[in-house]
Amino acid sequence: MEVILKQNVHGLGYKDDIVKVKDGYGRNYLIPTGKAVIASVSAKKSLAEELKQRAHKLEKIKNDALALAEKLGGIQPIVIATKVSANGAIYGSVNATHISEELAKQGFEIDRKAIDLKDVKAVGTYKAVAHLHKEVSVEIPFEVVAEEA
Repeated sequence: MEVILKQNVHGLGYKDDIVKVKDGYGRNYLIPTGKAVIASVSAKKSLAEELKQRAHKLEKIKNDALALAEKLGGIQPIVIATKVSANGAIYGSVNATHISEELAKQGFEIDRKAIDLKDVKAVGTYKAVAHLHKEVSVEIPFEVVAEEA
């Protein structure tokens, strides 16, 4: 089943993308929640017309994302202090929420859902990837250190 996404769906695609999904996923989740519509011929034509009319807005959004990526590319590595056991393993894990909060402290508002990283469970230096736009992503270096008791 082909559907047109009406909003960004993590792991599937971005707004206005035409994607192929399994019938049950489309009928039982995407369409009822308003995240997608069936990609009929008329829906595809109206999408093409709408995209043509919004081209300059989309270009501005992309340029804003590129500017933000440039600023993020020049930041110092983020330092996240957390409680650590005697053998260097941290209690819990560092995830996208922690990265998003630290970026917010520096003045960068990035949604945690746009940040990809594996859960970090040990002290060390890592990289997270922030997807700012369909075509723009930036690596964010961060370091997990032991919290002073």
